[in-house]
Amino acid sequence: MTQDESTSNLPQPPTGWRRLAFRLPIRLYRAGLGPLLGKRFLLLHHTGRKSGRERQAVIEVVSYDQHAGTWTVASGFGPKSDWYQNLRHRPQAAIQFGRRRFTVTTHFLSPEEGADIMADYARRHPRAARRLCSLMGFPVDGSEADFRKVGEATPFARLEDTTRTPSP
Repeated sequence: MTQDESTSNLPQPPTGWRRLAFRLPIRLYRAGLGPLLGKRFLLLHHTGRKSGRERQAVIEVVSYDQHAGTWTVASGFGPKSDWYQNLRHRPQAAIQFGRRRFTVTTHFLSPEEGADIMADYARRHPRAARRLCSLMGFPVDGSEADFRKVGEATPFARLEDTTRTPSP
């Protein structure tokens, strides 16, 4: 199953009161309380592809490599999520992770890489992985094969800190 084939299986982004609930973490960051969300979330500052205005979204961090200065994130609502489309249009962005801000460039991952990442995430966070898959509309039995299918169907991106000097 490819990302395009599975797009119809993904839930629609929230509207109404659910949208307000999903956006509450942004208010935490604005109030200086973003670190309360731990290292599992980041605040993404990106540019709207149509409006050119600054936009924000709080996104779950699937994996963080402090040494490499990279954060891997997934678009749980598929490739049509606004933040994901905006990064496709303009991959340069900024993030707030904890109390620190970083300038990042986005690298989009292949479905095969997504499968590896989702399988690893499920090993590290089995309960969270099941809940996340359920929220995205993917039934999983807990097997690695099921999580790999979800990973193949979910768009993943790696945010790379552009202020770091590459190590030799």
